[in-house]
Amino acid sequence: MPATSQSFNQVNNISDILLSEHLINQNQYKEIKLKAATDGISEEQVIVSLGFVNEDKLSEIKANMLGVPYISLDSTSFSPQALSLIPQAVVQRFNLIPFSYDDRAKTLSIAMANPVDLDGLSFVRQKTGLNIKAFAASPSAIKQAIDIQYRQEIVGQVGEALKETEEQSTTKTVDSTQIAQIIKEAPIAKIVSTILEYAVKSRSSDVHIEPQEERVRVRYRIDGILYDRLSLPKTVQESVISRIKILSEMKIDEHRIPQDGRFNFKIDDKEVDLRISVLPASHGEKIVIRLLRKSGGIPNLEELGLWGTALRNLKINMLRPHGIIIICGPTGSGKTTTLYSVLNQINSTKVNIVTLEDPIEYELSGINQVQINPAVGLTFATGLRSFLRQDPNIILVGEIRDKETTELAIQAALTGHLVFSSLHTSNASGVLPRLLDLGAETFLLASTMNAVVGQRIVRRICSSCKVSLPPPNEVTESIKKELGPLMPPGAVTIYKGKGCNECGGSGYLGRMGIFEVMPINEEIANLILKRADSYTLENVAVRQGMITMKQDGYLKVLKGVTTIEEVLRVAQE
Repeated sequence: MPATSQSFNQVNNISDILLSEHLINQNQYKEIKLKAATDGISEEQVIVSLGFVNEDKLSEIKANMLGVPYISLDSTSFSPQALSLIPQAVVQRFNLIPFSYDDRAKTLSIAMANPVDLDGLSFVRQKTGLNIKAFAASPSAIKQAIDIQYRQEIVGQVGEALKETEEQSTTKTVDSTQIAQIIKEAPIAKIVSTILEYAVKSRSSDVHIEPQEERVRVRYRIDGILYDRLSLPKTVQESVISRIKILSEMKIDEHRIPQDGRFNFKIDDKEVDLRISVLPASHGEKIVIRLLRKSGGIPNLEELGLWGTALRNLKINMLRPHGIIIICGPTGSGKTTTLYSVLNQINSTKVNIVTLEDPIEYELSGINQVQINPAVGLTFATGLRSFLRQDPNIILVGEIRDKETTELAIQAALTGHLVFSSLHTSNASGVLPRLLDLGAETFLLASTMNAVVGQRIVRRICSSCKVSLPPPNEVTESIKKELGPLMPPGAVTIYKGKGCNECGGSGYLGRMGIFEVMPINEEIANLILKRADSYTLENVAVRQGMITMKQDGYLKVLKGVTTIEEVLRVAQE
């Protein structure tokens, strides 16, 4: 048999290896052998069709058999230079995708469904004139990567800009007097602009530009998860970083200390406020860009994911004329968005609302918003003291961080104001002991607290590729055990997204919250007076009808809004 006809799908004895590694049992082994012989298909096709081993694991095992390195494309960043070297028609024809290019060694790394396809390797080698290093990857992972990478405008645009920088000079040494001119040149400006445009279009909340030993990695946080989307050569590292520094009004000749800056970026009708943080790292300065959208409106409480009992308890307490409502959760759990949504709902011409924030993330019409500035002495505590002389009805303090702010918030509530704030605790029941730790008096806390809201953010299943599936028995039992009497009647069905162009292959599109709302009633107020721990407080609240965050998440899984993996990712203690 000629070498060119050797197929990656016809590796002998794949079932023997799976059996020896205990990935299949003896009965499955016999079934594979029998079905392959009777149906006249390869063992691999049988294994995949029966679902005994997932495709990625199968590809990894076959790669080891062939002595070819395996690569997981989910965690791989793609170089625009590499992608620009092979047209889309070629990658689809041979089911391969380039992901890295080493300019010094003139080597192009490609992932292939069949890395012993000599015809494909020869064609790519002749097409590019480069050395080719082949890696194995699963066929479906390659197909998905082709769909995502060749669909993204960011790759093509940055690839073109990189070609321009190469044409201008490939080995030019730049001194400090020239850097200002270089960062104004079209290719570098275009790279930075394209990175930011993609961030806005992809609904990213943050962009990470991370210098590494041989490249610069660009990652985007989309729906709370970081995705590797771009890999830039080291040759443009300093120019790109300096370009962003100048736009942010930072010192471009300072590389030893962290710096912060900001600027606005407009694309079409969307204006975005960018907060820039620069941090010196081992391979250069790392940049994180936080995107704060000025337009787009505030979602209402139902759109955030507050439903049923939780929504009713929060609405009752936020319409009271005075008291304190605390939203809790870790960084990035959506506390600020929930606070804004509440303020938006109770805002009217009849009340004076003032906020003290760090930073101001949304601009709310008709609300007096103040940003703290510790450099001139404007902190949460000093600002809150000043607010009480501004005749407010409702006060938002971005975060309670110390004893002074805690005491002032309680005093504001006692003197007839409605106070909203946030706190970093893992669940609602942990807020009250934490406030006592910060110096709050038990009797004052018991008389001023209205409600505590705990929350996390989960990704929504993409509606364009959502499919239902029966859950495994252990998942069904876990859901029934967690929900108890809240379990809806009927068969259990869960859902997932298969991955499509709409959601970029992730199966998720957009986010929503899972919540627990603990109203402070007489029984819980008495427990505060006794300095009860969070465990006791939660048990009493659940007995009184509070739905926990995990239960709320599982109910949303059964409604087909999110997946059980998402709920466990954010709410598993």
